[in-house]
Amino acid sequence: MATTDTSSGLSKDERDAVKQRAKELREQEKAGKNRAAGDKAVRDAIDEMEPDDKALAEGLYKVVTEVAPDLMPKTYYGMPGFANAEGKIVVFIQAAKKFKTRYATIGFEDRAALDDGDIWGVGFAVRNWTPAVEQKVTELVRKAVS
Repeated sequence: MATTDTSSGLSKDERDAVKQRAKELREQEKAGKNRAAGDKAVRDAIDEMEPDDKALAEGLYKVVTEVAPDLMPKTYYGMPGFANAEGKIVVFIQAAKKFKTRYATIGFEDRAALDDGDIWGVGFAVRNWTPAVEQKVTELVRKAVS
């Protein structure tokens, strides 16, 4: 469990995530909407992952680049993600190992068109990349950008 520094109210992991996000924003400002720079940042983030998380991130990367090629690769608090034309994250993967959880999460931000009545899922726990998982994620990404 992460310890909390009472002076700031944030754990060390949370402070590190905020610092990572600030660094990303500075780098993205310099790069503009450069797909190659975004792709390199996402590939680097995937390469740094533990093997189990890396397999999941590779699967998401493959699906998004095939199903939603207009989404721009972009890191999001150090996590691999994909943004819309306005630069806003649509989908990302949160590694299990980085956050010391028992499963990775594929998350969709509010600009993903997953609306389904009054309630719908925007976060999905993933433990293994299987053909069934790939099919479900493909459907979700396709709907998210529709």
